[in-house]
Amino acid sequence: MCGIIGFNGMKPAKDVIIDGLEQLEYRGYDSAGFALLNDGEITVRKRTGKVAELRRMCENDDNPASCGIGHTRWATHGGVTDTNAHPHRCGKVVLIHNGIIENYRQLIAEYALADKLVSETDTEVVAALLDTLYEGDPKDAIRKLVKKLSGAFALCIMFEDIPDTIYSIRNVSPLVAAESEQGSVIASDLTALIEFSKEYFVVPEYHILTLKKNEIIVEDLKGRVVKPEKLTVNWDISSAKKNGYPHFMLKEIYEQPDAIRNTITPRISDGLPDFTDDGIDDAVFENCKRVNVVACGTAMHAGMVGRHIIESELRIPVQVEIASEFRYKDPIIDENTLTIVLSQSGETIDTLEALKLAKSRGSKVISIVNVKGSTIARESDYVLYTHAGPEIAVASTKAYTVQVSAMYLIACRMGLVKKLMSEKDARRFMSMLVNTPNLIEETLSMANDIKRIANHIKLSPDLFYIGRGLDYTMSLEAALKLKEISYVHAEAYAAGELKHGTIALITENVPVIAIATQEDVYSKVISNIREVKARGAYVVLVSMDEEVNDATICDKHIRIPKTDSRFSAFATAVILQLIAYYTSDAKGLDVDKPRNLAKSVTVE
Repeated sequence: MCGIIGFNGMKPAKDVIIDGLEQLEYRGYDSAGFALLNDGEITVRKRTGKVAELRRMCENDDNPASCGIGHTRWATHGGVTDTNAHPHRCGKVVLIHNGIIENYRQLIAEYALADKLVSETDTEVVAALLDTLYEGDPKDAIRKLVKKLSGAFALCIMFEDIPDTIYSIRNVSPLVAAESEQGSVIASDLTALIEFSKEYFVVPEYHILTLKKNEIIVEDLKGRVVKPEKLTVNWDISSAKKNGYPHFMLKEIYEQPDAIRNTITPRISDGLPDFTDDGIDDAVFENCKRVNVVACGTAMHAGMVGRHIIESELRIPVQVEIASEFRYKDPIIDENTLTIVLSQSGETIDTLEALKLAKSRGSKVISIVNVKGSTIARESDYVLYTHAGPEIAVASTKAYTVQVSAMYLIACRMGLVKKLMSEKDARRFMSMLVNTPNLIEETLSMANDIKRIANHIKLSPDLFYIGRGLDYTMSLEAALKLKEISYVHAEAYAAGELKHGTIALITENVPVIAIATQEDVYSKVISNIREVKARGAYVVLVSMDEEVNDATICDKHIRIPKTDSRFSAFATAVILQLIAYYTSDAKGLDVDKPRNLAKSVTVE
């Protein structure tokens, strides 16, 4: 959460920073601001609203400063006001911050900072404390500062009396940095760096960065210079642009076939799953007696699909845990437990802490992440990188389906290693997985039909999804998608549970989207559909039927391509994503930036 960028280079920093903030806006869009350092003078500009508002506010500013820092905020401490927006300045110090300082109230009292503060933020407390500690040596003051902070933080700092220099330090909250011919740049996300260089490095925790115009110096807290590992971005800058689509979300929905191909193809050898290049040892599967899947939000729903496949195909028990709950309970974990964590960004704080807990109990950890070099990737025993490219829309689409495909790969490899799946069955399983991008491409051709259904849904305050088995799992993700971007109150229910209370919510014309792709329970779901239809519901049926024999069971029918029901999840996901997308668009909402949400949750 929150977007950070710092630039020190060979051209005016203002436009570089604002352009970078627009690239980072999906990390937070409550307010935005920047600070420029020029000839011993610091200029701060900030305001509530999106980055476009900040750009308009200062479009006539003519500041030649080539050194500056910028921030787009997702509010944690204090309301959405100009005063609470970053950067925060106190005395000779100006800084921006991503994270949460847990002991900020104690610091106010201990160092008598109250009279220096004008905002409600924990960040301004950091600025005031740093100014108090500063006696002319920036690094010494930063070392003293971080020893007193409790919590997660990524800081970019400028000092009024230190020309053309940006300092940075972090704990947990992510930062990446790059050197280029244009200058030195640091950011909370690769999307703001790619314009400058495809080579970057992850800022090490508790190391002080000094960004000069032509170099970045990395030192540990003892002042020893460190050479960080350089990484290479494997996607092009065009991947982070809309490329003619009206929204990033729609573009990313249409990118799913290629994202899945890019994820699974390198991991198939002679028709079988192969993790040799990932360095994942087969022993981790051989010794596994149970699996814990830990994630948040959409990633957790991807894990639930994985649970369905592993349990049904291999008969190995799988527990799917919400990361924020897992880390505060006493989970059942031992050396025979395999923990799989899923996170698009690889920085989700609750998932990261859950990972650490699992490792401390002796479990091996495989992480499924989309960002190379991310914290979760570095902390895991093994990493299975998805190759979805950047996902800019807050609502996850392609990151979800590549996570699901990764879980299918793991299920198949585990089955082979443990001799729970024959080689013949594994080849057939993999051939169907390889075909899923084709299923998605066929499904996308139905977009206009789905758009018409969305025009009906947009008028409804409530909506219900029902399904059984794997379809119920898909319903949970569908309800989340609709809620987060269209603000329609949506709930998912196991269809067989309707009679146990939920059916009381069904009233005349309330939309019910029924998913019926699982052959073994198809007739049961149809019976449940009749129950809600008899009570006046407006029913949309999602199934593999060519056509519905009894037209009275639904008002609209969406047919997904015929496939093995174990693999229907991929086509179903696309249908449900498009329903959410077109409903939000029909309501005139900001599809890519839903209210109160941010892309990467790096605070508790």
